[in-house]
Amino acid sequence: MAERLHTAEDEPTVTAIQAGDREAFTLFMRRHHPWVRGVVYASLGRRDRVEDVCQQVWTSVWQRMGELREPARWRPWLFRLARNAAFDAGRERKRRRAWLEAFTRRALPPPDPPEPAAGIATSELHRQVLDALEALPAIYREPFILRHVLGWSYRQIADALDMPVDSVETRLVRAMRQLRQTLRARGVME
Repeated sequence: MAERLHTAEDEPTVTAIQAGDREAFTLFMRRHHPWVRGVVYASLGRRDRVEDVCQQVWTSVWQRMGELREPARWRPWLFRLARNAAFDAGRERKRRRAWLEAFTRRALPPPDPPEPAAGIATSELHRQVLDALEALPAIYREPFILRHVLGWSYRQIADALDMPVDSVETRLVRAMRQLRQTLRARGVME
């Protein structure tokens, strides 16, 4: 089960980081890196970019921790920082991909048709579930990962996403429904 976050327990650590204590920062980062990874993945939806975005998040935490006025409120502050970094990375990737596709269409001849065997996907269950999870819209993927991967309560999710608890419950039900439909359509579930 995911490590629970104890806001009050980390308040002295946050205060020490604000005073420039690198050891406190290293401790804080080690303790909360899995949580930040989950937030980034939930927001970005791409496994291949998570670590790069997490590095950006931790750099921002070190540079901007002084902006945090209430050390006890570090968790919502860090959540927003991680979520915004993931959204920024997603937008940047889309811009680069659009530019590359436009360049490729103009500069290169059309590619040869792919080999038939190249289109065969792996049947590994883990991969199928992760792919289905990545295919979820962000409004369902975020609360799903926060709840089922990071172990957050409905109240914690509602506070972080700034929505009523009822909306969190609804999104979790819809996420589960879409995951089941996707996995059934792919023949992973009956």
